[in-house]
Amino acid sequence: MSLAIVHSRALLGLQAPEVTVEVHLANGLPSFTLVGLADTEVKEARERVRAAMQHSGLDFPHNRRITVNLAPADLPKEGGRFDLPIALGILAAAGHIDAAALDGLEFAGELSLAGDLRPVRGALPMALALQRSGRSRTLVLPRRSAEEAALVPGLALRCADHLDEIVEALQPVEPGDPPTPVLPRPRPVEVRAGAGLPDLQDVRGQAAAKRALEIAAAGRHSLLLVGPPGTGKSMLAQRLAGLLPPLSEEEALESAAVLSLAGRFEPADWARRVLRSPHHSASSVALVGGGS
Repeated sequence: MSLAIVHSRALLGLQAPEVTVEVHLANGLPSFTLVGLADTEVKEARERVRAAMQHSGLDFPHNRRITVNLAPADLPKEGGRFDLPIALGILAAAGHIDAAALDGLEFAGELSLAGDLRPVRGALPMALALQRSGRSRTLVLPRRSAEEAALVPGLALRCADHLDEIVEALQPVEPGDPPTPVLPRPRPVEVRAGAGLPDLQDVRGQAAAKRALEIAAAGRHSLLLVGPPGTGKSMLAQRLAGLLPPLSEEEALESAAVLSLAGRFEPADWARRVLRSPHHSASSVALVGGGS
């Protein structure tokens, strides 16, 4: 089979839209072309995939014309998360793994030159997007990313440490052959309570400001504190989170997904409201994240 299709996901803010990785092998001058609005990081996957397959003892089709399309073509793709789907697509198109088994799976992972799987950003948003899509697919991720994604309840999830493990699990099975190994399920990261939130009772005086904090917390209102430096605005703002009710599981997942996008998720931050203290000179554009 000279055409293979592998399912993956991109990152677009908190969303993780589905991406179809189409790999075609054809006769002609040897080449490796990657299309589909791929960023520089994605295009560099050609060298990582080639080296990872060679060091893993897998046959790379040097004498074929390889075309990889990341669909939809108008969706920007970034990062190294497509290394693993591209490598598996090449192997499936060359007939080295069972292409039919790829239909019920989604992959994401960066490859080292030796074939090891490295974690990727946004494991939680990808897991949440797959769960909410209603598709009965299994998500396959590097172990560290899979442990993070395992916080999403009811998700079919598998993990691996090396490209070889996934290739062995996707080998075609003939009658009488021994069963192929099954990829392990990840253990979710152990969430633990972090340091306690600052308490409002630490603040002396400021009766009017305290009352404003309590009203804002009770009614879920926004609050603007105005005053000269040193009057306690930041101190009071740091204690607002302690007045709010605990996060629900869905809210905790969405908060953790934001941290996962930045690569800053820590188990101690689970179900903990996040406080950001931008500099007083920050512009309005910088306050909402900057960029386009």
